[in-house]
Amino acid sequence: MMTYPPETYERELKLFQMYMKDREYAKDTQTAYLHDLKHFLINIDGKKITDVTNIDIMNHLTLVRETGAGARYRNRCQSAIRLFYKVMIKFNAATANPAMDIEKAKVDKNRKPAFLEKQYLDSCMGLIEGKYRVRDVAIVALMAYAGLRVSEIVKLNTIDIDGTTLSVRGKGDKWRYIPLPPELLDLLQHYLTDERLEPRNKKDEHAFFISQFGRRISKRMVQTITETTFDALKIQFPHLRGMLLSSHKLRHSFATDLLRSGVDLRAVQELLGHEDISTTQIYTHVLDETKQRAMSSVRPSIPSFAVSEA
Repeated sequence: MMTYPPETYERELKLFQMYMKDREYAKDTQTAYLHDLKHFLINIDGKKITDVTNIDIMNHLTLVRETGAGARYRNRCQSAIRLFYKVMIKFNAATANPAMDIEKAKVDKNRKPAFLEKQYLDSCMGLIEGKYRVRDVAIVALMAYAGLRVSEIVKLNTIDIDGTTLSVRGKGDKWRYIPLPPELLDLLQHYLTDERLEPRNKKDEHAFFISQFGRRISKRMVQTITETTFDALKIQFPHLRGMLLSSHKLRHSFATDLLRSGVDLRAVQELLGHEDISTTQIYTHVLDETKQRAMSSVRPSIPSFAVSEA
């Protein structure tokens, strides 16, 4: 467990938090950056922030990688430190940003995301059991058939359904609007009408998904629901046991199935809530499969050329 940074940095941490809140950074980003920064401050072991060099930061980032973290996480840590020094300069607590010129780690953008074939997604729905089955099926279905992130499931409110459209508050508090298929819409309406528990706290009265404790469902509970579902799926289909499955794989599967069905890449981008289409392009591996199938149906009519004898 990570210990807390020395009290030496208490003022700097407050300034950093105040800046992120004032600039309306997403709550998830604030939490992640604060965690990463605390880890960094622990590693510099009481050194004044004005005495920190780029070597100190590179040493920290190396330690992060050596603990098994990937390039994306390492880059997030670097971004947190870079922003921290930007804030310190703004408030005259530092004069230079030692993280500014450090190169980011290379991320494999061509790595194919793992996904489940639609038959296994459909099987997941039938494997969910328990007292809160309707709620749990609705949660998994929103990730598998509408591409919602775990954090978006948690933030969903009852007023976010308008007719057949679901309003989703995504990263950076940016909204996107997803027209729901009738089957999914009927499931959500059934949950709201017949299965949703009464919230115990006024602050949670609009929460879409309510836990057994009468509170807005937590990220950890959503992850537990999907993990339990995947465990049951691997029992039914033993050949999937070596596959690393997580809540986010449902979103990958949703995107892959759309592209396989011929949906335009821009439309997939909108449905996933990606700000940059380059993020959506990691799913274009399925387009390669489509091209290969298309070319396998081509039967060229080419004249035969006899090889003349010398």
